[in-house]
Amino acid sequence: MPPRIADRLFDIARGILPTGDNVPSSGSDELQIAGLTDIEVDKVNAWRAIRQASWAGAFYLCTTDILGPFNAPYAFRQNGYVPGTLLYVFMGSLAFYCGGLLWWLYVKLDSDRFPVKSYSDITERTAGKYMRVLVTWLVFIHMIVNVATTSLSAAQSLYQLSKGRICFVVAIIVWIVVGCLLNQIRTLKRYSWLASSAIWINLLVIFLSVGFIAHSPPNYTAAKASYGIEAGPVITQKFATYPFYERINGVMNIVYAYGGATIFPQIIAEMRRPMDFLKAFSMAQAVIFSIYVFYGLYVYSFQGQYTLPVAFQGVSKYSWQTVGNALNLVSTIIAGGLYGNIGLKILYVNVIERFLKGPALLSSRGRLCWSLLVLAFWWVGFVIGSAIPQVQTLSGMVGAATNMQFTYSFPTGFTFLYLMQLDAAADDAPYSPDGATGRVDTWQSLSRWRRGFLGSPRTRRPILQAFKLVNLVLCIAALATAGLGIYGSGLSIAAAFKSSVATSFGCAAPV
Repeated sequence: MPPRIADRLFDIARGILPTGDNVPSSGSDELQIAGLTDIEVDKVNAWRAIRQASWAGAFYLCTTDILGPFNAPYAFRQNGYVPGTLLYVFMGSLAFYCGGLLWWLYVKLDSDRFPVKSYSDITERTAGKYMRVLVTWLVFIHMIVNVATTSLSAAQSLYQLSKGRICFVVAIIVWIVVGCLLNQIRTLKRYSWLASSAIWINLLVIFLSVGFIAHSPPNYTAAKASYGIEAGPVITQKFATYPFYERINGVMNIVYAYGGATIFPQIIAEMRRPMDFLKAFSMAQAVIFSIYVFYGLYVYSFQGQYTLPVAFQGVSKYSWQTVGNALNLVSTIIAGGLYGNIGLKILYVNVIERFLKGPALLSSRGRLCWSLLVLAFWWVGFVIGSAIPQVQTLSGMVGAATNMQFTYSFPTGFTFLYLMQLDAAADDAPYSPDGATGRVDTWQSLSRWRRGFLGSPRTRRPILQAFKLVNLVLCIAALATAGLGIYGSGLSIAAAFKSSVATSFGCAAPV
């Protein structure tokens, strides 16, 4: 089939229909109306059969991946009412904008012959092969540390359920084993029903803990174990007065809360209609923002300086702790399984298949390789989680080192580079009006860089150039904030080890 026809069929399959066609929203009739033959219709339907995730499934996956409301009150504790609210609004708006950029880049770069299947593919198309290697390993590190964080949260719940009768490091091992079993699921479609259940469990925990916290004093024992502070009156602040590095760690927890863009390309790649992702993501972001702000403000108002990193564990009555912890165990391990699924796929495709020329993921030999990789992945997560057993500090470091890049720095930076390439190529020979007088200079030429940054004189548009510049400024600002966050989180980790009873690979817990 000629490339142009193949790309047109591919666009129709993704939901990008020719302008002016009166096409229904779904079904095979749209393909007939679009002017395709029966053979072409079969090709499009075959493509859609490979990608089976719906927009509703994408909504559940996005919400499960991003929604982590239980550290929102801790972020308000570290920053205060005013900065906390403003930061959640600003970072949420920026996360929505950057998620839209990732979707736009996917739609622009994906094709039948060169499909985009991961964040790494977008990286290679916009920033080159060397950047792809860096981003691939950064994605892998991001996912494995997320696994460590979710295992820590689940271990804290199990420790409270057992009333401290279980060694904390053993509690982490329990959930590492569960994660190994759960990650035998290899496709996101099969995982979507688990993802949807995790959302409803999280919402149930939120509503129950809201009622519990209103009728319970703070958990002074857990607060002393986490922060080293004694029991006393609850104090809330409009502007927090904690040391600067602690407030930075609170900001990074907000960044961590909105992190999730890492798996967006994988979600879109498994959708029957990638154009519908924006609808699913918009709905997910609205739900997530509303929950974060409500829950964070509510819990902080009742518990003030005693607010714990996992907020519902801050109630002092054991029976109420048990309800929240039992439900959280289920939702946390589902989220950890999702992170593990994505991280393992990235490692498998880029290392096992591409570099080592190993078996395909869905083959029988691929099943064996996948199972061995799952064991190694989760046990490395155990080492990280046990070495830094404080959820709040590990979350802050993850937010600074990885979430900040994937959610803010990379989408804006890659969009800038993509627009640079478009402007630089505007005068190339294949695109010139007569096909013969266009430029053929390379990236070693200063004129090409100038044209890429300022735009071609014949195609220069002020709005497009402003859009390009805004993305460059946002990228630089995000990178600077990430550097500050890594510094602040490092100091927070050091301070946490001084004040917390939890130690690396020890039996004592931070709750």
